[in-house]
Amino acid sequence: MASLPRVVVVTRSTPLELLLLRHGTLEQARFFLRSRGEDPAWHEAVHLTQQQALSQVLSAIPAEQRRVRLDRDGLDRFLFSDEDVIVVVGQDGLVPNVAKYLIGQSIIGINPDPANYDGVLCRHPVADIAALLLYAATPRAHAGMAFERRTMAQAVREDGQRLLALNEIFVGHRSHQSARYRLTIGQKHERQSSSGFIIATGTGATGWARSISRQRGMKDLPYPEARRLAWFVREPFPSVSTGVELDFGLLKDGEELRIVSEMGDGGIIFADGIESDALDFPSGASVVLNLAVERLNLVVPSRQNRR
Repeated sequence: MASLPRVVVVTRSTPLELLLLRHGTLEQARFFLRSRGEDPAWHEAVHLTQQQALSQVLSAIPAEQRRVRLDRDGLDRFLFSDEDVIVVVGQDGLVPNVAKYLIGQSIIGINPDPANYDGVLCRHPVADIAALLLYAATPRAHAGMAFERRTMAQAVREDGQRLLALNEIFVGHRSHQSARYRLTIGQKHERQSSSGFIIATGTGATGWARSISRQRGMKDLPYPEARRLAWFVREPFPSVSTGVELDFGLLKDGEELRIVSEMGDGGIIFADGIESDALDFPSGASVVLNLAVERLNLVVPSRQNRR
């Protein structure tokens, strides 16, 4: 009999845990919150709900099955294996945080607190964890579930450094200064000065890209499994040396965008909002943006079971 895959349970610190790191004790954390007109009871309730969900998830993992508990802050130092099953317990944003470090492993999103979290990516209730783990290990064992293969984007620098993203990739200046660069799309070229460049997947089309697309009147954003990306230039500035014609559009499979930095030492590239795991993008460096080969294998209810 084949051994069961290792289960990697990913969480992030609750607001209360972050306060305890800063203030040392629960009473000091409560005093700090009250001094700012906040109710400590909310923070404590959210923390308790998260801990109860985490305990239920860990208890559902068979005793003979290997497991690791991992905090979001340790993702960039953790070595995932090809057979791992990843269980994310928390907010939807944790899924893209994890996705950029995976190479096709199954990922299960557990929503511990439906009253506070939307559950777009972490859509499963805690009570379903046993069946979800069984499905991830042996997909035919549970007809009520399926894999959703979500498209991912990639950024590849000229020196081989690479970032993956489930939501979006940002290219720009690390401060509030204007980002200056040369943009190439197919046979079109333009030098630009802007607030930065964003390329988004269908998953990311519900977030940052959605707000920009509404300003541009762009309605045909990709859906999560589509092999297309949407790209946007934020606040392009027209001048004698910079243009605004290449403003937004869609990138199909097999197509790519190329950006050459003119930002001195201030250029940066990061994925899914994680600036701590970014690529430097100094003047003269270039990056190619396109669809990644990797996809996120998200366990979801099968179509006949979706509400």
